[in-house]
Amino acid sequence: MIRKHSTTLHGHRTSFTLEDEFWQELRLIAEERKISIAALIAEIDDGRAAESNLSSALRVHVLNWFKNKSS
Repeated sequence: MIRKHSTTLHGHRTSFTLEDEFWQELRLIAEERKISIAALIAEIDDGRAAESNLSSALRVHVLNWFKNKSS
């Protein structure tokens, strides 16, 4: 199921939508890296291209995480 999530990035509230499976994997990535989910989302947001949206950037991060782990 796709759910809307909200967070604060650099002092501003923002929201994004993610499928439950992507949300769960982001939480596991944050746990494995020993950082908060908010810190992970902020890191991904800071690194994304200006023309991309946060939801897409989060999904791509999960995809790349698994691609790099399997290499």
